[in-house]
Amino acid sequence: MKLLEPLRMNSMTVPNRVVVPAMVTRLSGEDGYINQGIIDRYVRYAQGHVGLIVVEAMAIHGSKSGPLLRISDESFIPGHAALVQRVHDAGPSMIVPQIIHFMKVARSGWRQTIDQLSTAEIDLIIEQFGAAAGRARDAGYDGVELHSAHAYTLSSFLSRHNKRRDEYDGRTLEGRLRMFGKVMTRVRQVVGQDFPVGVRFLAEEAIKDGYALPDSQRIALRLAQMGVDYISLSIGGKFEDAVHKPGQPLYPYTGYSGDRCMPGDSYPPLPHAHLAAGIKDYINGKGFTVPVISVGKISDPADAERLLAEGKADMIGMARQLLSDPDWVKKVEEKRPDAIVRCIYCNVCKQLDENFKLVTCFLWPKGATQAPQDDPSTERPRWPSGVPVLSAATKNGTVQLTWKRAEGSEIVGYDVFRAEDGGPAGIVEAVKAPKFTDRLVLGGLSYTYHVMAFDKSGRHSPPSNAVRLDLPLPDFSAKENPAETSHA
Repeated sequence: MKLLEPLRMNSMTVPNRVVVPAMVTRLSGEDGYINQGIIDRYVRYAQGHVGLIVVEAMAIHGSKSGPLLRISDESFIPGHAALVQRVHDAGPSMIVPQIIHFMKVARSGWRQTIDQLSTAEIDLIIEQFGAAAGRARDAGYDGVELHSAHAYTLSSFLSRHNKRRDEYDGRTLEGRLRMFGKVMTRVRQVVGQDFPVGVRFLAEEAIKDGYALPDSQRIALRLAQMGVDYISLSIGGKFEDAVHKPGQPLYPYTGYSGDRCMPGDSYPPLPHAHLAAGIKDYINGKGFTVPVISVGKISDPADAERLLAEGKADMIGMARQLLSDPDWVKKVEEKRPDAIVRCIYCNVCKQLDENFKLVTCFLWPKGATQAPQDDPSTERPRWPSGVPVLSAATKNGTVQLTWKRAEGSEIVGYDVFRAEDGGPAGIVEAVKAPKFTDRLVLGGLSYTYHVMAFDKSGRHSPPSNAVRLDLPLPDFSAKENPAETSHA
């Protein structure tokens, strides 16, 4: 299985092709130091055999930003060294920090932009990236990732919205790339050629007049020409279309570009896979084999394997899926894919981050601050015997499902499956209470439902009884809502 094959990147050998990209946890205090909660979060990924762990964005400078990790001076090195040691002790994972520079954002909605930076300030940022990369090496990390995505400083230089008119001129691709070129050069001077340096940048800005695949292919080519050791892709997450809440600083994931960055349940699986494939095909065609990481609603092992086997990616990034189940890789290794706790892309984690709250997963047991440990030895959930479990009713264009609670220890929730017109059944929602209203049904089609309970380790019950409903076309001449009908 290609998904489980190792991959060499400079001096680092990643044990498999699965990556947890940088994902803010809000576990850090205002001081930015590593604490036990941070260690526990990343150790869980190592226990689950995630190939490459990218630690959440950490600042290379001292600007205030709320609960965010830092690597801005030598006092932070011992904490990072402790994190690295604990992760290496826990499993085969490689671990790198994502280092970031961001500019000022006010509660009024004002934000500093790159055209306001002096050349001296730019030179300082370049030095700060080099120094932070050196601290990452001193702390024992296996490499470092440069954050050149979303709303932050390096990404703003790459953007078509770059308004500078000097050597970093936003009207030319070379001008937009110049800042990253200087940063990469300085980082290499500090860490040397044998220390892996990856980069995360946007395959598409997803804003009006922003860049898309033709630009990102050429940006990726320049990164490859400069000797980056991997390219991790993302989408959107920009300030330009962020929604401002009065009294709060702008959060760059509230507009359309933020929706694209973390596509929710309304998007199909793999909505961004074609972008990674297009970038990989382009740079490979120019003779470069830099590994490309594809991301975006990739949660099914079969989908991940297919992208690798078809040459559309070299590695698979999963942030929300690995948050919901950090044992994803281990369960694939053990041929237990049915035990995976599947992310439902409800984006509760995103909402928590937006409100500066501790980032947890909706599918974890109530009150948990870390993903529960996998425990295959306990009994699977089961249904009450001798009675129909699931019943359904149609009302006002919806299907309303109710079912009896499952039996067993530590039942966390229920997966709701739906098939349309006799086709394959797929999960449409995961819920914690024994009820669900399906609002996305269409008259003239038939639907068949069943539910499966799951416990804290992701083990599922057998399917409940199935319920089929044949929904009539609406009568547009009727003056009243259609009558409720029940099924079991």
